[in-house]
Amino acid sequence: MEHDIKPGVKGLIFDLDGTLADTMPYHFDGWKKACNKYGADIEPSFLRLHTGSPGWIIAEEIIKKCGLEGDVTTEQIVAEKLRQFFLVQPNVKAIKPVAEIAKKYFNKLPMAVGTGGHREAVIRTLEITGLLDYFDIIVTANDVDNFKPHPETFLKCAELMKVEPSYIEVFEDGDLGLKAAEMAGMIATDVRSWYDSNW
Repeated sequence: MEHDIKPGVKGLIFDLDGTLADTMPYHFDGWKKACNKYGADIEPSFLRLHTGSPGWIIAEEIIKKCGLEGDVTTEQIVAEKLRQFFLVQPNVKAIKPVAEIAKKYFNKLPMAVGTGGHREAVIRTLEITGLLDYFDIIVTANDVDNFKPHPETFLKCAELMKVEPSYIEVFEDGDLGLKAAEMAGMIATDVRSWYDSNW
């Protein structure tokens, strides 16, 4: 196994999109189609900047960036994006080197998913990739008041896992999530070099 956990770690937290599951190309496609419907356009660099943010925050940023105030609501953009994403979601695959760590330490260490994703989409992605049964603890954007880079998502995971933050390793692909892990006093591991991203 090429990648493994750090020495002394007693609990593991995994981000989902772009970390456990190769969803980012499909998320970007959904956002792009939602934007196009309302006369706007975004680049991959825009979404990378907001990786880890919940959909309604991304939608707010799109409205600001593209000057759509008064033309469309955040709810409309998010609804269209989710509709587009759900059409292609069955194609999503697990990111093997990260998923292998979850499988290796299942029932050996406390584990959680800590994500900025919408709960319905998160559960479906975990089901599609065959990873849902590995996680009893799943903290989504629907479960917290403050989002990455705020550490609340990961601290809530730690509380539910009953593990001190300093003994937890967080696997992440987004700058906001890595910062959140560091702010939570956890070990932050960037998985972006572990696989070839195609978006």
